[in-house]
Order: sequence, then structure tokens, then C-alpha cells
Amino acid sequence: MSFEDCRELFSIPPDVAYLNCAYMSPLMRDVARAGAAGIESESQPWTLTPDGFFTRSERLRELFARLIGATADDVAIVPSVSYAISTAARNIALERGDEIVVLDEQFPSNVYPWRERARECGAELRTVAVPADDDWTVAVVASITKRCAVVSIPAVHWAYGTLIDLVAVRRAADAVGAKLVLDLAQSLGALPFDVREVRPDFMACPTYKWLLGPYAMGFLYAAPHFQQGRPIEQGWITRRGSEDFAHLVDYQDEFQPGARRYDMGERAQFTLAPMVETALERLLGWGVDAIYSELSLRNRAIVERAADIGFIAVPDALRAGHYLGLRHTDGLDAEIVPKLAARGVYVSRRGDCLRITQHLYNNDNDVDRLFAALGSL
Repeated sequence: MSFEDCRELFSIPPDVAYLNCAYMSPLMRDVARAGAAGIESESQPWTLTPDGFFTRSERLRELFARLIGATADDVAIVPSVSYAISTAARNIALERGDEIVVLDEQFPSNVYPWRERARECGAELRTVAVPADDDWTVAVVASITKRCAVVSIPAVHWAYGTLIDLVAVRRAADAVGAKLVLDLAQSLGALPFDVREVRPDFMACPTYKWLLGPYAMGFLYAAPHFQQGRPIEQGWITRRGSEDFAHLVDYQDEFQPGARRYDMGERAQFTLAPMVETALERLLGWGVDAIYSELSLRNRAIVERAADIGFIAVPDALRAGHYLGLRHTDGLDAEIVPKLAARGVYVSRRGDCLRITQHLYNNDNDVDRLFAALGSL
């Protein structure tokens, strides 16, 4: 199947131009079917064996590890990015006067846990202002001083689509002994990423955006040197020997190996986990490099066409190819998003940007519908 045929994998009506993957991906038909099968299994719990609480979880770990160049032992299963970032914040030692670097206008899930942690230990949040030249990499690196203990950032700014060079940030963090924590909600699955190259201490990602999976599931990568930390929950399933249901009351202080200690409770997720598995298998089959190349080409065509009606994007050299945040020379109509929705075009507004985030389910008709709607406004 070519990428031009991908729309048939989704249940998107022909008169809907859904250009909003950064908000929430639509589910593929086979992902939805996997969820329906999961619901059916829970309607007949006598078919769910103790082994089922573990086997699919391990399969998810293996698939996600392949996506990021890690091992299954490095991966925890979490319900959200906020849960994952809170886990990271709990396990990184901070002292009074330490600085935690975050971005201005960063998504709240990667800010609130650090604000709370800073209050607890007397550390300070250092917020990197939106750079006038759109070069977040230079701005972030310049903010990393000897007082910096943590840099907690995304790879792509969620409003502007601006790309941050994570390798350059890692080098700057290493120079002062700071930890690197990543929220890859707006990039992983569409933008190539390898933990062996970037070497984050922790990395979080939900499944419902660029991983094309369901809401309320996600992953946490923990580097090997952070796999002996304190989990948020004290659950039974993360303990050594928990596969043996007959002896669960033989309480264990020892955890299962690797990052599994950070797993959420009820991680088996008999409805959601099959959906995540199906989506990850599809992504790995396509290949993230190929997805990124295809979306970059499509978005470059939108940028060129949008310039004719006064919309300006971050320069290609500073922008993630899969992501568009368009500013208008005259500013944006306050009601532009609902007005476009009334014409069957679905996008987001973040700050002063019209955020357009297509995926492989989009086609030329969607883009034509977008520009026809913008023209009518």
C-alpha cells in the first residue's frame, strides 16, 4: 500500500478535512477493531488468564523500544505524560538554588510537576522566553548555566512547530551535569528519535497523537541509571513474582527488572493495550523516517500555498517537517477555528498560530478544502 492509499485505513468521511493530528489522531479501523475485541474479552472474564496480565504488556514494551532504539527493560507503561514527568521529577535529586529549565508556553504537563518539585526542594524554574528569531535551540542552550540541574523540554514546540536540536541540548546539559527530561508528545511517531543518540534521562510520550493510538495510555523511557528509583504507585503487578497469583500475599519489596517499577496500576488495559499494539505495529511497518519524509513534503507545499494569502511559517531550517504553526500578517480571526470547522476543516489554534498537523490519512482534497475555506473567510 502506498501512502496515497492510507485514508482507507481510517473512518474519515470524504467531506471532512481533519488536519489536527497534534490534537488527537483518529483511530485506524483495525485499531478500533482491536479495542472492540478487547471489550468483548472483558465481557467474558473467564477467558482472561493470569498470563494475559503480562504478555501484552511485554509486547508493548518491545514495540515501543524498537521505535526509540531502547530495550524492553527501559520502558514503563503509564497513563499520561503528566504521570511520566511526575515520575521523573520524583527521582531526580534537586537542592535549594538548583534551576529547572522549561520553555515559555510549554504544554502544562511538562511544567506543573516541576513547579511542585521546585516548591518542595527550593529549586527555581528558569523559563526560556520565546525567541524572536524562532531558534529555540540557541535559546535553550544559552539558558543552561552551572546552576542548571534539569532541562525538561519537548523536541517540537506545540504551538509553533519549532524544532529543538536535542543532541545539542544534551551536550550543553552534560557540560554542567544536568539531567535531560523529554516530552515527545508532539513528535514521537512522526519525527525520528533514538535514545542512543540523544541519551535522555527520562522521556515521556502518550499514544493518542502521533502514535495513532487511544487516549489514556503512554510510555516512559527511563535510562538504565534511573531504573532503581521510586515509583509513584506501590502496586502488586510491578513486584517480583507477581505472575504467581496464588502467592501475591507473599509480599515482596523487590520489583520486576528495569523500568517496570514505574508502571501504572492496572497496566494490562485489556481494551486499550490491543489498540496500542496494533497502532505501533502499523507505525513500525511504515517506518518513522518514511512518515517524516512524506509529511515534510506535504507540509512544504502548504507553506508555499499559504504564503500567497498572508500566512507565515517558521523557516524550514528551524521547523519540524511534520508540524505547521502558521501566523498571519494581519493576525488571526478570533473565531477562525469554529468557522473552519463549519466548513468541514478541522485545525487548532495555539497562541497566535493556526496549527495545521496532517498525517498519512490526509490527501490533496483535504488541502484544497482547507484553502477554499480560508479563502472564503
